Amino acid sequence: MKQIIPGIIAAIFVVLGAGGALFMKGAFSAGGNASASADGHEAEGDSHGEAKSGGHGGSGHGGKSSAGMSGDVEYYKFSREFVVPITEGERVDSLVIINLNLEIDKSVSDQVYGMEPKLRDNVMSTLIRLSNEGNTLGDLTNPENYETIRSMILANLREVLPTGLENVLILDMAKQHI
Repeated sequence: MKQIIPGIIAAIFVVLGAGGALFMKGAFSAGGNASASADGHEAEGDSHGEAKSGGHGGSGHGGKSSAGMSGDVEYYKFSREFVVPITEGERVDSLVIINLNLEIDKSVSDQVYGMEPKLRDNVMSTLIRLSNEGNTLGDLTNPENYETIRSMILANLREVLPTGLENVLILDMAKQHI
């Protein structure tokens, strides 16, 4: 009898845990998918390699997702983040890691996927220029610097892709001191 009661209690907790997990999964998947398609993100690993509305699909060249509301815009995700050295004098003081997406017209989406190396080169050149010109990448918490980075990248990308580029979205920025 002493060994039956702990077994029954354990079984009750397992059933309650499984029921709670199913409840939480249902609650979060209903609310989570709506927000994922609105901002173009899903949890990492949910849709790599699959073309899926509202997620990152495609091959290693980046991904795309539908823009939820308008249907005329897609989000292009670069295959890797951008790593920019911040120098002080002739010594690298820190690294800034920036994760970008491009908001593009659906009409140019196929063209953009084939142009990733050229687009990455343009973005990287812009970021290096900003790094050398001053404190724009040094102070990541200043909203003016954030907008400067976005507008400079957008202006320079429009030289490579004159039509179809709507906006540059800065998803993540981090600074690592060396």
